Amino acid sequence: MAEYKLLLPSMGEGVMEATIINWIFNEGDTVNEDDSVVEIATDKVDSDVPTPVSGKIVKILKQKDEVAAVGEAIAILEIEGAGSADVAEQPQKPKSSEEVRTELPQLSQEEIMELEKPLAQTATQELSGDFYLSPLVKSIVQQENISESELKTIKGSGADARITKEDILAFVANRNLASAKPQQTATPAAAPTPAPQQVAAPTPPAQPIPVSAGDEIIQMDRVRKIIAESMVKSKQTSPHVTSFIESDVTNVVKWRAKHKDMFEKREGEKLTFMPIFVKAVVKAIQDFPMINVSVDGDKIIKKKNINIGMATALPDGNLIVPVIKNADQLSLSGLAKAINDLANRARTKKLRPEDTQGATYTISNVGSFGNLMGTPIIPQPQVAILAIGAIVKKPAVLETKDGDVIAIRQLMFMSHSYDHRVVDGSLGGMFLKHVHDYLQNWDMNTEI
Repeated sequence: MAEYKLLLPSMGEGVMEATIINWIFNEGDTVNEDDSVVEIATDKVDSDVPTPVSGKIVKILKQKDEVAAVGEAIAILEIEGAGSADVAEQPQKPKSSEEVRTELPQLSQEEIMELEKPLAQTATQELSGDFYLSPLVKSIVQQENISESELKTIKGSGADARITKEDILAFVANRNLASAKPQQTATPAAAPTPAPQQVAAPTPPAQPIPVSAGDEIIQMDRVRKIIAESMVKSKQTSPHVTSFIESDVTNVVKWRAKHKDMFEKREGEKLTFMPIFVKAVVKAIQDFPMINVSVDGDKIIKKKNINIGMATALPDGNLIVPVIKNADQLSLSGLAKAINDLANRARTKKLRPEDTQGATYTISNVGSFGNLMGTPIIPQPQVAILAIGAIVKKPAVLETKDGDVIAIRQLMFMSHSYDHRVVDGSLGGMFLKHVHDYLQNWDMNTEI
C-alpha cells in the first residue's frame, strides 16, 4: 500500500487559498477516482475538490473552517500498489558539496545582491510559532510591515481565534487613522490648507445599534460578508450615476414565444430573455467600447474581450455573478446554452472559481423578481452595470401612417449605473439608448 497526499488544487488566477466548508467523506471512508471529497470556499465561489485517485482516507489534515493554501496537503489517502507514492516519499541520498556546486547557476555579483535584497527586507517579518496566518493574511502583514507585538493585539474572529483577512484589514485601517491624527495636530497654523479633493473624510465611528427584547440577531455568513464589503467598496470607489429608459420589447416577446418550444425540442435547453438582452448589450459595447473599461489610478484600461457577468440569486438568498466569457463570439444559441449552464451550476454550487472571474460588464435582471427598475451597484473594477426590469403590458401611443393610436404593448424599464469618473452622462446615456434601440427594433426574422 502507498500513501497519497491530496493537495488543494489551483483555482484560477489570483486565488491563493480556500476555507474548508465541509468534508463529504470521513477518515476511514473509501473513495473512488473523481469523487468529490470536500467542499471549499474562496472569496469568489464555493466548489468541490475531487480526488484524482481511488483509495481510503486515512488522515484529514485540514478541518472544517480551517484555511489551506493552494498546493497544500489537505488529506492523506491510502492507495493500492507499492512503489510510486512510497518511492516519492523516500529521502534521496544527499549530494556531495562538489555535486551541488556544479549544479548551481553561475550568477554575477550584481545578480546575487539583487536576490539577497528582498530576503533582507523581509527578514524582520519572520514570526514565532505562536501565530498561524493564511498566505493572504501573511502577505498583508509583510506589505504593511506589521510587527509581531502588533499582531498580538488583534483579536481574531476566525476558527480558533485565528486572524482573518477582515481582521487584519480593519487593524490596518484603524492604525492608519490613528497615525494620521498626530500629524494633523502638529501642522503649523500657517501651513496652507490642502485642496478639498485631497482631503479624505475620516470614517465616522460605528454607532451601537439598540437591541430590543424579542429581536433576533443573525450572524452574516461568509458570502454575505463578502457581498457587503464589495458593495461598500464600490460606493467608496466609484461616483455612481444612473440613467433610465423604457423600451417597447413587443417584438422580443413575440419572437421568443415563436421559437422557445422549437428551441427546447431541438437543443434540450430553455430559451429565456437573457440571451437576447446579452446580445443587445454586446452590440452596444461594440458601438461604445469605452464602456468596456476599468480604472487603475489615472489610467483607463480598455478591455479587448467582452465578458458579460450575470447577477444570479442563490437559493440561500445570497448573490453570485458567473461570467459569460467572450460573449461577442457566441451566437444566440450559444449564449442560451452558456447562460443556462452557468445559472444551473451557480444554483447547485458547481461553479469553478474561474467561472466568476474576468467580467468586463454586468447585467442584473431585477425583473425576475417582479421589479420595474432598480439602481444597481457597479461590480469593481468594472465601470457600468445594467438592470433589466419586468416586462409589463401597458397602453402605449404608436405612430402610424394614419396618425397616432393607443395600443397594448410589452414595455420594460432599463436602468444603467455607471462610474462618473470615466463615463459621462453622454456616453452612459447613448450606450443605454443603443441597447434600447436593438431591443425595440428586434428583427422578427432573427434565426436561432
